[in-house]
Amino acid sequence: MTVSSGGNRPVFPFAALIGQPALQQALLLAAIDPGIGGVLVSGPRGTAKSTAARALAELLPEGRFVTLPLGASEDRLIGTLDIESALREGSVRFSPGLLAQAHRGVLYVDEINLLPDALVDVLLDAAASGVNTIERDGISHSHDARFVLIGTMNPEEGELRPQLLDRFGLMVELENCFDPQVRRDIVNARLEFDADPQRFSDRHAPQRDDYVRRIEAARAVLPALRFDDAVHRRVGQWCIEAAVDGLRADLVMLRAARALAAYEQASSITPAHVDRVADAVLKHRRRAEGKPQPDDGEGASRDESRDTTSPQPPHDGKTAPQTADESDWGYLPPEPAGIDPVKGVVPLAAKKR
Repeated sequence: MTVSSGGNRPVFPFAALIGQPALQQALLLAAIDPGIGGVLVSGPRGTAKSTAARALAELLPEGRFVTLPLGASEDRLIGTLDIESALREGSVRFSPGLLAQAHRGVLYVDEINLLPDALVDVLLDAAASGVNTIERDGISHSHDARFVLIGTMNPEEGELRPQLLDRFGLMVELENCFDPQVRRDIVNARLEFDADPQRFSDRHAPQRDDYVRRIEAARAVLPALRFDDAVHRRVGQWCIEAAVDGLRADLVMLRAARALAAYEQASSITPAHVDRVADAVLKHRRRAEGKPQPDDGEGASRDESRDTTSPQPPHDGKTAPQTADESDWGYLPPEPAGIDPVKGVVPLAAKKR
């Protein structure tokens, strides 16, 4: 298990990632609205999956990057309650798990397809709700667990069960790069970073700061953006033509389109925003053959709907508005006063079954 809160050695900058626009966009959307439910990244080894995850953590409020090992127990993940202290002292002594440590950061699971299904269930529940609840012997304790879940997998090593796949908000499939110029650019960037990490990071600091400001601004305006009928129709078209099960895809697509509109400081959500997030929402849910291309004359054209270009930070020098309260994510309830999910000692608020 690894817990990082910045540290002395810089991480490879998010802005310096090359050739991964779809991955960058998916990670940014999940950072703006963790309720989207996490990002599943599928691809062969050496395609910058963990590098991108670490880079995203640097853009978040606490910069926490927590790695969940495959052999972790459920108690190690969700935390434990000291029942004896509850009975003896009248307070719940909570020993935090990885979900608490990842609060306001990134929880990273490599080879998530090899993780026991029970742990994947817990992860996805917490990622979607932003809350972790532990119950032992009739005593219950809940704490905020707002993190960006990033799971990676190599499909050659096995797949996730369809039920678990569907619960991931977004999915991106990475492939090996066979473009000589792009390969050279990636290798040169990595060599330059390894030779002098601080200098390389400093050079990309203005772009990093732009990403941070835009993420914070997007979280602040998220609740004000509303879905009109045209957006709902577009979402319905995509999901119906993809023959998805249930309505989870509709909900995730709406949230992802809203996050994208907020990130781009748009005054409203449009069908074009829906088109640009549809592939990541449907990639692991689609049952129909081929990729649907709904076209009702609104929003993006057929070619535009395939656009997976990553949103880029502003270059006009303007500072995005700050959030009203950085302690919250701009749209989720603030943490209860006096409760620190990492320290883990809280007044007894037990619920008897």
